[in-house]
Amino acid sequence: MSKNRLEAFSDGVLAIIITIMVLEMKVPHGADFASLQPVLPVFFSYILSFVYIGIYWNNHHHMLHTVQNVTGGILWANLHLLFWLSLFPFVTGWMGENYFSAATLALYGCVLFFAAVAYFILQNVIIRSQGKGSLLAKAVGGDIKGKLSPVFYLAGIAVSFVSPIITEFLYVGVALIWLIPDKRIERVIGTEKS
Repeated sequence: MSKNRLEAFSDGVLAIIITIMVLEMKVPHGADFASLQPVLPVFFSYILSFVYIGIYWNNHHHMLHTVQNVTGGILWANLHLLFWLSLFPFVTGWMGENYFSAATLALYGCVLFFAAVAYFILQNVIIRSQGKGSLLAKAVGGDIKGKLSPVFYLAGIAVSFVSPIITEFLYVGVALIWLIPDKRIERVIGTEKS
């Protein structure tokens, strides 16, 4: 299988995930701004999840640019990642509908954690199949953000029943550190071409 087919399939799944999330947002019955107030938590949970899906899409896109040939292991690791990302519409809706309650924040954190683990697994399967001297292996290096994110998710899960607001800050904080464009792969690909 070509990496273009893998990327197209993954892009399609991510587009469907975003579509499902936005379709879960119900239109309020009133015609004034006050009628929007009850749906604000759903809207804010959608924004957070949209940003996370966007981050995964962006990094996944860059990572696949380093792949020379797609193996069965890469296919399964990619499906594993897509499984966890496909749970975003459910946990996003549940969290928003229940005003960011402790249990919903904990489950959202679990999905964030396992998606991060799945991404790490996919990254390592690609490195293993392409070799230690591969572009991705050179680009990843120490991967501080990739190692810190799951720690923050676990902290958020642990704190969710004590202080939901701290959990919310942890999840938003991780999203914010990933919004800063990660140029490692672009830099390595650029040096290989020159």
